[in-house]
Amino acid sequence: MPQRHKAQSPTTEQLLEWRKKRKMSQSEFWAPIGVTQSAGSRYESGRPLPIPIALLLDLVYGPPKRAEKLLAKLRASE
Repeated sequence: MPQRHKAQSPTTEQLLEWRKKRKMSQSEFWAPIGVTQSAGSRYESGRPLPIPIALLLDLVYGPPKRAEKLLAKLRASE
């Protein structure tokens, strides 16, 4: 059985911290993963993140080593 990625959705505080640390507007932060500013605002206000969005956030803004591991797992499952 293939291993699943242990995605943990970032907390509201983490989302805000990631965005503010990069000095990005909501539109700038969410656009690379295909999320609108209004949806991003809802996630930052506490709406639960869907797992695919959490994975994309991890790939785009997470630590590079973790992104490399995740990409390797995704490629291996093709």
